[in-house]
Amino acid sequence: MQVVLTIVVIICSYLLGSIPTGVLLVKLISGKDVRKIESGRTGGTNAMRAAGVWAGLGTAVFDALKGAACVWLARGLVPGAIWLEVLAPVLSIIGHNYSIFLVERGENGRIRLRGGAGGAPATGGAFALWPPILLFILPLAALIFYFVGYASVTTMSVAVIATVIFAYRAWIGASPWGYVLYGLAAELVLMWALRPNIRRLLDGTERLVGFRAKRRKAKADYSSSSSSTSS
Repeated sequence: MQVVLTIVVIICSYLLGSIPTGVLLVKLISGKDVRKIESGRTGGTNAMRAAGVWAGLGTAVFDALKGAACVWLARGLVPGAIWLEVLAPVLSIIGHNYSIFLVERGENGRIRLRGGAGGAPATGGAFALWPPILLFILPLAALIFYFVGYASVTTMSVAVIATVIFAYRAWIGASPWGYVLYGLAAELVLMWALRPNIRRLLDGTERLVGFRAKRRKAKADYSSSSSSTSS
């Protein structure tokens, strides 16, 4: 029976993660297809670009709940299986990034699965494993977003922060070492999804936001004004 329940958790975790929250909310609020806007991803950042702040926030919250729900499902159906508590939210992130409900053919004719980048379900999974972790992830991610200025770096930082915190808690005996594996596995999945962004980061062409974007714009405006004055 436990084997059957484990299989149920594994399948349900991927399917829960695959629910395209961003597609549904943006369509409901604005009538647009978020997959045809900006990055084409279905997560909160692109949902905000497509339909405003509330669409982005709602998408992020529901996507985070997908990751958390998978941990709760694993605990409820197979109590004490730490490895399944770790695997379930990772599968949710994979489902979110490569949704079975968003199948399409690419330009080369090959079938591909669309989705997001995984930051929100990764946060939700970490929250379900240890709820107070939100007090660390949210403010630190906000600071990284504003001062570093890259949404992709912010997304990848979620799993890094979780890994560090879970490692410290495991070291002092407050949580299982298996939770550290969750952070590491989540980071690998996030980095894989963000390969194009990582290439742009290395090339220096990734979109800049936050404080640095404002500072760069101010410098550009000042240079433009100075050039106009001198001429």
